[in-house]
Amino acid sequence: MVKVIVAMSGGIDSSVAAALLKGHGFSVIGVFMKFWHASNAEIRARKVAKILKIPFYVFNFEKEFKKRIVDYFLKEHKNGNTPNPCVLCNKEIKFGLLLEKALKVDANFIATGHYARIIQNTKIKNQNDNSKCKIFKLLRAKDENKDQSYFLWRLNQEQLKHILFPIGDYTKRQVKKMARKFKLPVLDVSESQEICFIRGSVNSFLKKYLKEKPGNIIDTEGKVIGKHFGLWFYTIGQRKGIGLPGGPYYVLDKDFKKNLLIVTKKKKDLYKKKLIAKNVNWIFGKKPKLPIKIMAKIRYRSQLASALIASLNRRAGSWQIKFIKPQRAITPGQSVVFYRVDELRSSPSFAAARLGEEVLGGGIIY
Repeated sequence: MVKVIVAMSGGIDSSVAAALLKGHGFSVIGVFMKFWHASNAEIRARKVAKILKIPFYVFNFEKEFKKRIVDYFLKEHKNGNTPNPCVLCNKEIKFGLLLEKALKVDANFIATGHYARIIQNTKIKNQNDNSKCKIFKLLRAKDENKDQSYFLWRLNQEQLKHILFPIGDYTKRQVKKMARKFKLPVLDVSESQEICFIRGSVNSFLKKYLKEKPGNIIDTEGKVIGKHFGLWFYTIGQRKGIGLPGGPYYVLDKDFKKNLLIVTKKKKDLYKKKLIAKNVNWIFGKKPKLPIKIMAKIRYRSQLASALIASLNRRAGSWQIKFIKPQRAITPGQSVVFYRVDELRSSPSFAAARLGEEVLGGGIIY
């Protein structure tokens, strides 16, 4: 029997994922990963495991999570960036540490409640002897409003071949319906926060760890119009919390050498057509031939936008992305995620893949 370790958070999505796998005949083991704050989530996950009659364990990843995710989050903010810790957590913890532990106990797969899909194709590796290899492709979820493929761009082939996303082919409405059918005590659980280790506002969290460093706020003409508390407390495109009269003002840029916060009243100043990405990961493991047309997202809730990856600076390890239409508030530290433009027609197994559904990879906006 195929053994699957399911990361159970105590929420509706991972609970239904475990139930579906159990129903499909997998040998399911529930695991709760302890990261940061104590909560009722572990108790809920344990209850669900008991209802499903599956083994349940708690893995304490507090030390690793603090070092790899929280410290990274604070360091990036101190450097003036706006990081997305969920992207790194998926790479390092959920599909890193957990996968390592799963393989050590001879599990075949790990599964989560992510809204995304993985499909498999067979590719001819060597034309001479007709040898073949398996290629795993990451696709957006059926439910476009819940799709979480944006957070998974750092995964690779070795990880994808051991991952299952049981609810990726369902909508949230269908998942709730299945939770009722399975009689799981998770229907009243509120949606998880985007940043799981922060209770309250991001700035309140940052103020606990980063000291204030006041400086001047200037407009686009260089005129001093106010004071800021520390550049790490602001992000590009921000409107609220700047504290200037006669607004609204928007954060346009940050000058760390001079400790200046640059703001504008003009929304059009926030729109740009180019960005530089670093730490780029290609899910296939191979760099594509440039230039390449893509669809791209510069933040989780942004729309897919047509773009061109125009050039690669090998020495700097950076890639230039040019958008057809200007994008609002391109923010250093955030992820830019690349999606395939052309429809996948090479195999019947890709019949469900539509325009912009396949994740090619991504990078960190520089």
